[in-house]
Amino acid sequence: QVQLVESGGGLVQVGDSLRLSCTASGRTSRSYAMGWVRQAPGKEREFVAAISWSGVNTNYADSVKGRFTISRDKAKNTVYLQMNSLKPEDTAVYYCAADPDHFIATMTNQYDYWGQGTQVTVSS
Repeated sequence: QVQLVESGGGLVQVGDSLRLSCTASGRTSRSYAMGWVRQAPGKEREFVAAISWSGVNTNYADSVKGRFTISRDKAKNTVYLQMNSLKPEDTAVYYCAADPDHFIATMTNQYDYWGQGTQVTVSS
C-alpha cells in the first residue's frame, strides 16, 4: 500500500492563493491515479481534482475549474493542488487520495488510499 501525507493548508482570506502538497511513501513504484477530495463541516466528501497515472490528464469539479490546478511530480512522489482565487465555500479539510485501479478517478469512492487531510480555511 501507499501512505499519503498532505501539507500546505492554512488560514487565508478571500482571493488568496494556497498550494497543497501530498507526498507518497510505500509502494510508490506502482502507478496510481491521484486526486484531491475535500470535506466541509457537516457535509460529505466531494471530489475536487484528479490527475492520471501519466500526469497528463486532469479533471476538476465545476466549482473549482479555472481556479485550481492539480499537478504531480513522479520523481518526488508528490502531488500538488494550486488553489487560486479562494472563496469561503472552499473552506474544508482537503484530502489527498490514490487509486491503483483506474486511469483517472473522479469519484470519491474510487480511491483506495487517503491522507490524513489538511485544513483550508478561507475567511471573508
